[in-house]
Amino acid sequence: MEQRRMGRTGLKVSSLCLGTMTFGWSADVATSFAIMDRAVEAGINFFDSADIYSYWIKGNKGGESETIIGQWLKDRAVPRHEVVIATKVRGPMWEGANGQGLSRAHIVKAAEDSLRRLGTDYLDLYQAHYPDDETPLDETLAAFDQLVRDGKVRYVGASNYPAWLLMKSLWISDVQHLTRFDCLQPHYSLLHRSEYERELEAACHDQGIGVIPYSPLAAGFLTGKYTRENRDPDTSRSESGLIKRLVDDDRAYDVVDEVRRIAIVHDVPLAQIALAWMLQRPGITSPIVGARTVEQLEETLGAVGVLLTPEEIASLEGLTEKF
Repeated sequence: MEQRRMGRTGLKVSSLCLGTMTFGWSADVATSFAIMDRAVEAGINFFDSADIYSYWIKGNKGGESETIIGQWLKDRAVPRHEVVIATKVRGPMWEGANGQGLSRAHIVKAAEDSLRRLGTDYLDLYQAHYPDDETPLDETLAAFDQLVRDGKVRYVGASNYPAWLLMKSLWISDVQHLTRFDCLQPHYSLLHRSEYERELEAACHDQGIGVIPYSPLAAGFLTGKYTRENRDPDTSRSESGLIKRLVDDDRAYDVVDEVRRIAIVHDVPLAQIALAWMLQRPGITSPIVGARTVEQLEETLGAVGVLLTPEEIASLEGLTEKF
């Protein structure tokens, strides 16, 4: 597995990142352990979680994914320095006015809670999950800065930030001498390009920010499970807002048809073509791949060895330029 630098930093991470949103949701503890075992065996050293996973399941308070990762680290006696652990903060985690957000009050407690669940004394990457319009940016960044100074966090990043807010955050960090966002986690795939490519791509390249896109397979649409004949396969992602937008869009099936054609040429699963395209985009550090089963993870692992031709890339980008 190739190792790539996280933006301008010296941190090296695997070119695929294991997303753990499924843990405690559509993957039970035993399955989650098996997925992590296989990921490490394949050379993945980078795991991404969030404290809110899996808050949306009835009766859950969040923290299940982090807890399962912590249990795995302990059970497998994994040397902590061999795994890069990323998690996120922002969503609702406890009752009360400060139970969510990016205030100093919420961030400090949420970080301690994440450390406890993960069974570690530091986080490699701590990310603002999405913006908080009610908290000044300098307060958020000062809280992250203090965590870094205290040795509880190594690097900080942002997820779901528009370009203007990302740049404003970097400016505040610069003028106030605070730790800065060195990583961005955007929503990005062949079927969701414009949001990232319009402005964020250039901003990240200019500022030396690592990019770890989520949903690079468009919530499973680019794996080929959705077809014109079967628009409602048995999948845990059928209720995704992205899927609902794509299932009745004939252009999306044209893209899948081309991905399938190229996959046949390379003799690989469709998922590997979608990921190979992203891995060949400039500035991409590590796409986040999630899995409900070990078999799903296996479908993605070979992407790092697939090299698309300029003609194949041009064909894919021509069909997806409007997405």
